[in-house]
Amino acid sequence: MRQRAARLFHSILKRIYPLFSLVLILTTAASAYIGPGAGFAFLSSFLIFFLTFFLAFFSILSWPFRWFFRQLRGQKAYQNSRVDKVIILGYDGLDPDLAEKYMAEGKLPVLSQLKKQGTFKRLRTTTPAISPVAWSSFMTGCEPSKHNIFDFLSRNPKTYLPDLSSARIGPPSKYLKLGKYRLPLGRPEIKLLRKSQPFWKILGQEGIFSTILRIPITFPPEKFSGHLLSGMCLPDLKGSQGTFLFYTTNPDRIKKKEGGESLLVERQGNLIRTFISGPENSLLAKPEEIKIPMLIRFDNDPEQVEVEVSGQRFKLQKGIFSPWIKLSFPAGLGVKVRAIARFYLLSTSPHFELYITPLNIDPEKPALPVSHPFIYSSYLAKLLGSYVTLGEANDTWALNEGVLPEQAFLDLAYSFHQETEKILFNALSRTRKGLVACWFETSDSLQHMFFRYLDKSHPALRTTAHLKDGATVIETLYKKLDALAGQVLEQCNDRTCLIIMSDHGFKSFRRGVNLNSWLYLNGYLHLKDGATSSEEWFKQVDWTRTRAYGLGLAGIYINLKGREAQGIVEPGDEYRNLKQELTEKLSGLKDKDLGRPAINRLIDTEKVYHGPYRHEAPDLIVAYNEGYRASWDSVTGRVNETVIEDNLKAWSGDHCLDPELVPGVFFSNFKFAVDRPSIMDIAPTVLDLFGLEQPKYFDGQSFLSDRLRPASEKTDKNGRIKQEEQKPKKAKNNDKRKRR
Repeated sequence: MRQRAARLFHSILKRIYPLFSLVLILTTAASAYIGPGAGFAFLSSFLIFFLTFFLAFFSILSWPFRWFFRQLRGQKAYQNSRVDKVIILGYDGLDPDLAEKYMAEGKLPVLSQLKKQGTFKRLRTTTPAISPVAWSSFMTGCEPSKHNIFDFLSRNPKTYLPDLSSARIGPPSKYLKLGKYRLPLGRPEIKLLRKSQPFWKILGQEGIFSTILRIPITFPPEKFSGHLLSGMCLPDLKGSQGTFLFYTTNPDRIKKKEGGESLLVERQGNLIRTFISGPENSLLAKPEEIKIPMLIRFDNDPEQVEVEVSGQRFKLQKGIFSPWIKLSFPAGLGVKVRAIARFYLLSTSPHFELYITPLNIDPEKPALPVSHPFIYSSYLAKLLGSYVTLGEANDTWALNEGVLPEQAFLDLAYSFHQETEKILFNALSRTRKGLVACWFETSDSLQHMFFRYLDKSHPALRTTAHLKDGATVIETLYKKLDALAGQVLEQCNDRTCLIIMSDHGFKSFRRGVNLNSWLYLNGYLHLKDGATSSEEWFKQVDWTRTRAYGLGLAGIYINLKGREAQGIVEPGDEYRNLKQELTEKLSGLKDKDLGRPAINRLIDTEKVYHGPYRHEAPDLIVAYNEGYRASWDSVTGRVNETVIEDNLKAWSGDHCLDPELVPGVFFSNFKFAVDRPSIMDIAPTVLDLFGLEQPKYFDGQSFLSDRLRPASEKTDKNGRIKQEEQKPKKAKNNDKRKRR
């Protein structure tokens, strides 16, 4: 019966999907951390929910059979397991130096307890120390050339333009034209570019269920035995990595804003008539943005306005975020694409100013698959209410560009954080056995934006510091994360392993280095005749004379003949000699203004990467010194005569520097005897805890290997904290362990 139902569903899917697929494509270059991302497509929510109905129907019919087989399989799965449950809290960017400082000051009691009774270590990160790279290594147990993620961006050797490294989405190849409409006759491409399989897929193959919440580089979601909400690099409805909307009656505030769109509006009496610009409608023969009207009405209260949009009316109070507002964008032919957003009234007088968050994909009616199974996101939305779906939820660019005040940014970030907490505790309450892993972005974005308050020499303090208690923001953040760890620890017993980890640490970002400017001034990169600078994405670069160029947050590429479209550097000796020459000249590059090295060293990727995808990697990786990072111009492919300059943006902390300078953290309630753990060791350790062997291609090693087995007198033979240092164990659990 189950097989027959599956075949029927498959048949329906194959027949109907091409007819209703809606693909909306944007063409802007990927900017990852620095603004709108690569072009993304999305599917018609109408179609998805039509198909979801059938999926849910057959799922109900087959549930008794699935439950029976799961019980049989589950009993076998845990026969050799040291644990019943593993919980992983991913605190992105949690820094070991700051953690140790606050622990020494008595401000992090839970983490201090774990350090004393369990394990606390600095966790070696990846090369480079960039979040999508590190989290991909976390889940696959492999170095980057085995999972194919080397940065937020990857370069297209044919165009020299960047693409988003983690996913590729493209349109169908054929359409049927019907008047002003065109209907797709094939499936769009929605492809995850990360290679190698995450360890929870291996767990699922052995009958161990997992719930994976917002872990980066999980879009589009993969099928496995478990539940998953996609994380970092999941786009907004406009196909970007987060594009905010800003409305104002002040023409002086209208300028190009990175990561956002500004719209000048006019007040007529007590009304403003405007619109919200949504995704591009590719159902039209001539695609154009879908716009929905928005009416703003002023009343006698100068502190509030009434907003009318998508058939809804609601009041906006100045300085207070609205709840999630549902928005519907009609694409024609009965197709509507749905989003959610939050509104923030900045001012009504003398000028009106309104901020709207990026248009998040509505988790209740998603236009893209944001979860596995597809209905999981809808289930959570029905149970817990709307929640953020954008991969990088916290709108750092709105703060960077002076649109959002610092306190408003904090309020929004913590509200998103609370949504993730709710989803986490829902998963924990429903998980008796298996894995629960949850990623928290807040620790990363708040350190990016408020690190300047910890560094009294930071140049951005002169222009961007407006928060009275700004110096306490990061300390408060660490305290909140410590309290969360305590809440989770309360749900752990002696058969539960809790891991708290970060992908990297943090340092101050005071000065930016434009690699392309240095390459230009030193004769490695050439501009077209007559040009003395280049706009973004190398627009004025002469590739026929260029030997090397920088792209992304840490990479240098050689313009290699036979690989790049207009490559001029010969493979072999010329290629190797050029890499050596650049390494010698850039290693120890001095900041002449401050008299200290801006770059520690260059890393030849041929010497550190050995996997099948190393040809996709940059040729050299720049390991910046503390206080330095690739400049904003460098990341966007601009070229000028300024090599090193002050970073004057609120984005004042970073980790894209020498990996040795920014290790992450590893805490556990288990005592592991390991000296220099790596982020690649987490995957094999979790498999080992569940009694499973690690694949031979893993680069990481289990903390429970014979070489690393705990020997402390305070632990039992499996490396767990002894009974007197944890919650009391039930006798039956002790008896089971003895029998094994």
